[in-house]
Amino acid sequence: MQTGLKPNIFDNMITMLEKYAYNLEGLVQERTNQLVEEKKKTEKLLLRMLPKSVAEQLKRGAAVEAECFECVTIYFSDIVGFTTLSATSTPLQIISLLNELYTLFDEIIGNYDVYKVETIGDAYMVVSGLPIRNNDKHAGEVASMALHLLSAIQNFEIKHRSGERLKLRIGIHSGPCVAGVVGLKMPRYCLFGDTVNTASRMESTGIPLRIHVSEACKTILDKLGGYIIQERGVISIKGKGEMKSFWLTGKQEINSPISYNNESPKLSPKSNDISFESMEVNLNAINRFKTGHQLEGTILTNDEINSHMNTYSPDLDETWILVPKDVN
Repeated sequence: MQTGLKPNIFDNMITMLEKYAYNLEGLVQERTNQLVEEKKKTEKLLLRMLPKSVAEQLKRGAAVEAECFECVTIYFSDIVGFTTLSATSTPLQIISLLNELYTLFDEIIGNYDVYKVETIGDAYMVVSGLPIRNNDKHAGEVASMALHLLSAIQNFEIKHRSGERLKLRIGIHSGPCVAGVVGLKMPRYCLFGDTVNTASRMESTGIPLRIHVSEACKTILDKLGGYIIQERGVISIKGKGEMKSFWLTGKQEINSPISYNNESPKLSPKSNDISFESMEVNLNAINRFKTGHQLEGTILTNDEINSHMNTYSPDLDETWILVPKDVN
C-alpha cells in the first residue's frame, strides 16, 4: 500500500510546487511592473527639476561639471504690484493665484526651445541656449515666448478679485554664462554670470506690459529678423552704469499688416483695371507687386500710402509700394 502512496505524495508535492512557482512568478511580475511605474514617476519628477541631458548624467552616476556657454538668452518677469496684492489677500489666495498663473506659463513655454530655471515668489526665470546649444536661435525663442506670455497675461483675471488683471514686467538679455548643478539634496540647475544680473536689471527697470530688451539681445534679434523693436534710449542700470535699451513690441507676420481699400482703383487688387497674378510682401524692406506684365509707375512713401489704405503699421521699416500707371 505504501508503494502505491509514494507516487501520489510525490505527485502532490510536484503539483504544490508548480502552483507555488506559478503564484510566485505572478507576484514577481506584479512587483516588477510596480517598480517600473515608480521608476517612471521618479524620472518624470527628476526631469521637472533638471534638464534632460543633466538628469541622464545623474542617472548614470556621472558627475555633472559646470559648463560655460558663449551666448544664451535669459528671461525675467515679475508681477507689478505683487507686494500690495499679497498684503490684501490671504496666503491661500496667493498660492492659488501663482499656481494657476505658473501653470499657464508652463504650458506656453512648452512650445519653445527654452528651459524654466526657477520661480521665486512672483519672479519667473527662463533661459534658452543651454544646456543644448541652438546657435543664435535662443534670442528668437525667448523673444517669441515673451510676446506669447505677455499676450496671455492680458487675458488672465484674478479670481478672488473680480475684474482685476495682472500686469507683467519683462526683461531679456543675451550673453555668456556658466551653468551647473548645485547641491546634493534637492539639487538645482543654476546659472551664474553677469548676464543673469543684467537680465534681472532689464526686468526691474522696465515698465508694466512691456518687454525690455538689451542692446546685445536686440543685435541678435535683428540678425534673425522678423521682430519689431523700438529704441527706448540710454538708461541708468544699477551696477552697470548707462546702457542703451529697447522695447520688443511684436513680430512681423508673413502676411502684410496693410489692408487694401477696395474703393481705391489704384491700389485695389480687385480693380477691373489691374490684374495681379501674385503678390510678394517683403516686410523688412519693400512691398512689391508681381505681374505677368512689366510695370511702370511711381513710388509712394508711407504718408502717401496712408491716404489709400485702411490701416498701416508704422512699426515696419521703410515701406514702399509700386503703383502701375497702365497695364494692358
